[in-house]
Amino acid sequence: MVKRKGGARRKSRHKFMKGVKEKGKLSLRKYFQSFNMGERVWLSTEPAVQKGMYWPSYIGKAGIITGKRGRCYEVAIKDGNKEKMLIIHPVHLKRS
Repeated sequence: MVKRKGGARRKSRHKFMKGVKEKGKLSLRKYFQSFNMGERVWLSTEPAVQKGMYWPSYIGKAGIITGKRGRCYEVAIKDGNKEKMLIIHPVHLKRS
């Protein structure tokens, strides 16, 4: 097999682009938001923060908070027929 060049942000120029009105400083309320177990969330990336970001193919998916690891949350999502668990920083999550 061929070794792939680049990483998670390869070929994602428009996927991680912010809108004109969204540019500027981060909202601290969004950065430090907290969630309860079993709460439903949407995955929406914050391109300015790379820590705790998930793979770009999961953008826009919905999931359920199952636990917490440090500052990040464990989010269970359905990928086709498989149940997957992602570890995501709260700045990349949105309440549904």
